[in-house]
Amino acid sequence: MNTIKLGNPAVVGLAGFGLTTLLLQFHNLGLCGLGPVVAMGFVFGGLAQLIAGFMEQKTGNNFGFAAFCSYGAFWIGLGVIWMLNYFELYASSKTDVGMYLIAWTFLTVIFWMGSLFIHTAMAFTFSTLVLGFILLDFAHFGFPELTTFAGYVLIACALGAWYMMAAIIINDVAGRTLLKVGKPWMKAS
Repeated sequence: MNTIKLGNPAVVGLAGFGLTTLLLQFHNLGLCGLGPVVAMGFVFGGLAQLIAGFMEQKTGNNFGFAAFCSYGAFWIGLGVIWMLNYFELYASSKTDVGMYLIAWTFLTVIFWMGSLFIHTAMAFTFSTLVLGFILLDFAHFGFPELTTFAGYVLIACALGAWYMMAAIIINDVAGRTLLKVGKPWMKAS
C-alpha cells in the first residue's frame, strides 16, 4: 500500500490560470503592457498548466486533465499569435483573434456544464469565464467597449480560480476546512 502523500496538481494549474488571466485583464484595462502577459502566457498560464493537466491525468481526474491541458494550450496559442504579430511573420486580424476566441467559447461552455456538477467555486469560475469569453467575442466583432466589462468579469474569474487554489492549500495545511468551496449547482442522478 502506498502511503506517500502527493501534492494536488490543481494548485499549480489554478495559480497559473488565475495569474495569467489577471495580467491579461490588467492589460485589457490599460494598466500594463502586453510583455508580462506574453511571458506568463508561455510559462505559468501555458507550460505550468500543461504540466498540472498531465499530473491530473495520473490522478484520474478527467475534468482537471482536460481543463488544465486545454487552457495551458490556450495561453501558449495566444502567445504564439502575439509573437507572430510582433515579428510580422503572420498578422492575425481582430477577426482572426475573434474567431479564436469564439472557438474557445464553445469549448469553455462544455467545461462550464461539467463545472456545475463539481462545486460552487468551480461553477462560479467557469460561469465568469464563459461570460468573459462571450463579451470578448462581441468586443472583437463590433462592440470594443465590451472589452472593459469583460476585463472586470474575467478578474472575478481569476480570483475565483485563486480562491479554489487557496482553499486546497489552506485547508490542507490547516488539516480542516477553513475555506469552503460550496455544493454542486447540479446533481448527477
